[in-house]
Amino acid sequence: MTTEKQARPDVSMLDTPLSTAELAEAAAMATPQFGGAAIIHVEGLRRTFGKIEAVKGISFDVYAGEVFGFLGPNGAGKSTTINMLCTLLKPTAGKATLAGYDISRERSRVREAIGLVFQDPSLDDRLTADENLRFHAAIYGLPASVSHERRESMLKMVDLYDRKDHLVRTFSGGMKRRLEIARGLLHYPRVLFLDEPTIGLDPQTRLHLWSYILTLRQQKQITIFLTTHYMDEAEYCNRIAVIDHGEIVALDTPERLKDLVGGDVIRMTTSDNAAAARQIQAHFGVEARQEKGDLVFEIASGEELVPRIVEQVTPRIASISVRRPTLDDVFIKLTGREIREEEADTKERLRGRMRRRM
Repeated sequence: MTTEKQARPDVSMLDTPLSTAELAEAAAMATPQFGGAAIIHVEGLRRTFGKIEAVKGISFDVYAGEVFGFLGPNGAGKSTTINMLCTLLKPTAGKATLAGYDISRERSRVREAIGLVFQDPSLDDRLTADENLRFHAAIYGLPASVSHERRESMLKMVDLYDRKDHLVRTFSGGMKRRLEIARGLLHYPRVLFLDEPTIGLDPQTRLHLWSYILTLRQQKQITIFLTTHYMDEAEYCNRIAVIDHGEIVALDTPERLKDLVGGDVIRMTTSDNAAAARQIQAHFGVEARQEKGDLVFEIASGEELVPRIVEQVTPRIASISVRRPTLDDVFIKLTGREIREEEADTKERLRGRMRRRM
C-alpha cells in the first residue's frame, strides 16, 4: 500500500534542488526497519597485504532501503572493505553476503545485485550519453528491447534525455556524475555503492545530486552504501560506521553518534589560554584542548553554563561561542583527526595528473 508520505512524483532532477532542511526531511522518510534479514551481512571480514592488516575482522549489517555511510580517514580500510563487498578483492578471512549471495563463492550473483559509482570518472567521453548506457546494458546482458526502455527511463530520471546524443566530453562535472548514477542503476541493482559521489562538484550541484539520490531511495527502495568526506552529507545517512586503523570504532545514527561527544561544544579565545584551561578543569572538571589558537571543550548544558564560565575564568575573554556537536566533532573524538577536504582535493589533483599521463 502506498502511504501519503510515499506518494511522490517521478524522480527527476528539479530546476531548484531541495533545501538542506528538505534534504534532512527526505533522509528521515522511509527509514528502514533495523531488524530481520540484512541485505549486507559482514562477519569477521579481514584483509591483509603482506604484513599489513588493512581490515581487522570487522562485522556489521546494512538493511534494505537504508542509506548507510562509511567514514574513515585515509588508509583506514574503507576502500579495502568496499572492494571486498563489490567482489573486486578477495577477503583474507571472514565472510560477507550481499542480497543473500556470498561475496567469495557467488561473485557473479553479487555483481548482478549491485551498482557502482566510482570516485574516479569512469565514463567513455568519446561516446554519447546513450552509447555509454548501451555499452553497460550489453555487459549486463539486457535484451535490446529492455535496454532501450531502461536507457530512456534513466536518462529522463537524471534530466539528461535532451543530451542523450551528445558526447560526454561536452558535459559538466555534475552532468557526468548524474550519468554515472543512471548507468549504475540501469540493471536495477539491489544495492548502489557511491564512492565520494559529489567530490569536486560545486555546492549547488551537490544539492541537486542529493535531491535525486534521496528521492530515488524513497521511491525505488534501493539500498545506498556511501562514502563521503563531506560531513554535512553524512547527516543524510540513516546510520554511519566509522572505521579507523581497519576497525569499526562506532556504528549508529548521526544523532546518537553526536551524543558520544559529551555535550555542547564551547570555543573560546582568551588572553592566556593555558591559565584558562587550568581554571576550566578545576571548576568544571572538563579538559579544554588547544585548536588553532582557541580553547575547545565539551560540556552538558553549555548555553546555561556560559555565564558561570565567564565568572570563573580570570584571563580576558576575547570571544566565546556555544554550538551543538557535529559529525566532525564525533570523528575527531573517535579517531583523533579530521577528514580534511584539502586531503581529498590533493588526491583529486594527483588522479588528474595520472589520467592526463595515461
